[in-house]
Amino acid sequence: MAGLEAEKRMDNMEERTGAVTFKKKPVTLLGPEIKVGQRAPDFKLVDPNMKEVTLAKTKGKIRLLSVVYSLETPICDIQTHTFEEEAAKNPGVVVYGVSMDLPFAQARYRDEHQVRKMTILSDHRDASFSLAYGLLIKEMRLLARAVFIIDADDIVRYVEYVKEITQAPDYEKAIAALKDVASACLEP
Repeated sequence: MAGLEAEKRMDNMEERTGAVTFKKKPVTLLGPEIKVGQRAPDFKLVDPNMKEVTLAKTKGKIRLLSVVYSLETPICDIQTHTFEEEAAKNPGVVVYGVSMDLPFAQARYRDEHQVRKMTILSDHRDASFSLAYGLLIKEMRLLARAVFIIDADDIVRYVEYVKEITQAPDYEKAIAALKDVASACLEP
């Protein structure tokens, strides 16, 4: 039933054509473009054990959302491992890896690649996350590549929609932004 509800929401969703490309061809993203300074939309994702995860469940913590096309592609694998390392270095930060991969495939990937610090989550059920964050590729029903950092007060502090989905995000810029947000949260 959740899939049908997602299909209905997609019919009425804002479309952004050409915001990103896939193999240099423009694709259409469904949902609004998220901007720095706005309140982060909540979402419903599913972990590899089929348990629901929402943004609200981690309120009061800094969150880094690493969004990938599919865990099984080389750039997505590198992105996942890069932010897995950052999760290990920043134990007070919740790091989510989000894709449309099925939870069973995510569990296999997590175990085979020993991803222990990042929580891998699936948006396959109802596309709640991708529609709220403007990442659902209409032509493929997969996610565009992106990175978001959300502070402890649920304010978006960093956004990168990667212009070419087959390219990596700017890791240095995202990691620097994460450090800035973390140090700002520690200030009295």
